[in-house]
Amino acid sequence: MKKKITKIVVIISIATTSIFTFGFSDSYFEVSKNLDIFATLFRELNIYYVDDANPGELMKTGIDAMLESLDPYTNYIPESKMEDYKMMTTGQYGGIGALIQTQKNKVVISEPYKGFGADKAGLRAGDKIIKIDGNDAVGKSSSEIREFLLGQPGTTIEMVIERPGTKELITKIVTRSEVKIKDVPYAGMVDDSVGYIRLTGFTESASAEVKVALLDLKEKGATSIVLDLRGNGGGLLRESVNIVNFFINKGSLVVSTKGKIKDWDKEYKALSDPIDTEIPIVVLVNGGSASASEIVSGSLQDHDRAVILGSLSFGKGLVQQVRPLSYNSKLKVTVAKYYTPSGRCIQKLDYSHRNDDGKVGEVPDSLITEFKTVNSKRSVFDGKGVTPDIEAKPNLLSDISASLLLKSLFFGYATEYRLKHETIADAKGFSLTDAEYEEFISYLSDKDYEYTTASEDLLIELEKAAKEDKYFEAVKFEYEALKNKLNHDKKGDLYKFKDEIKYILENDIVTRYHYQKGQIEASLQHDIVLDKAIKTLKNKELYKSILAGTSN
Repeated sequence: MKKKITKIVVIISIATTSIFTFGFSDSYFEVSKNLDIFATLFRELNIYYVDDANPGELMKTGIDAMLESLDPYTNYIPESKMEDYKMMTTGQYGGIGALIQTQKNKVVISEPYKGFGADKAGLRAGDKIIKIDGNDAVGKSSSEIREFLLGQPGTTIEMVIERPGTKELITKIVTRSEVKIKDVPYAGMVDDSVGYIRLTGFTESASAEVKVALLDLKEKGATSIVLDLRGNGGGLLRESVNIVNFFINKGSLVVSTKGKIKDWDKEYKALSDPIDTEIPIVVLVNGGSASASEIVSGSLQDHDRAVILGSLSFGKGLVQQVRPLSYNSKLKVTVAKYYTPSGRCIQKLDYSHRNDDGKVGEVPDSLITEFKTVNSKRSVFDGKGVTPDIEAKPNLLSDISASLLLKSLFFGYATEYRLKHETIADAKGFSLTDAEYEEFISYLSDKDYEYTTASEDLLIELEKAAKEDKYFEAVKFEYEALKNKLNHDKKGDLYKFKDEIKYILENDIVTRYHYQKGQIEASLQHDIVLDKAIKTLKNKELYKSILAGTSN
């Protein structure tokens, strides 16, 4: 900063220099003054506060509150959380290789990763963790248990588990290993000519995994590609640039960034020869597609290179950089906004302006700006996320399915099913029989999965409003008649929504035998959004007209 000011002094007048110097000094004084106030306040608080205070916790609380006033992506990373940071960027960590969740007062294995420590030791989904290395695990949170499970690859831990359907507690010796979570958990042919790639993250290996999947699918005869970014919350910017590079010409702009510091005004271009600039592509997005996912979908859209299908993406157009701090801690700070090739920034929330209640509002419609795609000059817009060229939404879950999920009753029955059946058919071929579905209904007979339907909720609100307006007594008879008609029948709903419930249950059971890959493969059999993507790719005239901007 001082070197920059010195250069300015050489070439501008003394009067102007005085203004710049004064501005710099004034800013520096404000920083120094407030740091001094904070340091003295912190010292006095730790000396004189009536109860013992933990200085580290106090400081962490203060830092978190300060950063929270900016945006949710600017975070302090203490040394103790460096493993979490490493996992976010590399997808790797040392541990047993399993997802866990809390059910009542116990932490349960929800999914062991195939081929890693938990799986090799014979741990299963549904196993309840009772002790770890002699330490009682009951009553502890999943985050507390997670700290016990993480550790150096090659080290072992003793886990005592309670397995549903087994009377005796089971002791397992589990060896930790270097766990690598794949960014592409599944890729395969979903039609005789359509290849499918599910991309769930953007860690250091994302583009390499996509490249392998893409080349393999082309070898298998794929003449078009579905790239699924639904639920992908993003990651490393350079990986998104590399992935776009597979489909556009070398030298083409992928994304640019602009920040307060001019060093962050950068253009990221395709630096390598592409893999295929002609193969038709449909990119799937939804409200969980954010950041790097939006760079990929937004850039391919701006280059008229892919049809975007699904629902409006998340709308995160901010770029973070990790800066080193003292004592091996780090600061992840928002340093710039990114812009797709058309020039738009898709950031939805305006963190620089807050409402009177402190909440952050969306960019108002009056400030939304129209931009044009690179080749076809189609209209695209900023400030709202990436708007799909074709809207397609999955069916909403019924109230009964949502309740069964929330109460972990699908999970519980799948655990029991795994105990009774050593093997099942492959992921695509597995299906519950009608008799097995009846067994599930019997399993639910003594379980609590009470719920209210949307209609019932509205009726409750109507009763409240009618009573407040003094009309309820006059319409009470009609109200009770309507209430009786709308009252749901739980058992009846189990048959009314049988196809949906059966589908969810089958997916949960498949995961117990065929892991994450099998679960994805099974779920694609009934994916109406994917079906629409395949139909779009098959309809060549529609596909081309969308990219040309001539479709109705």
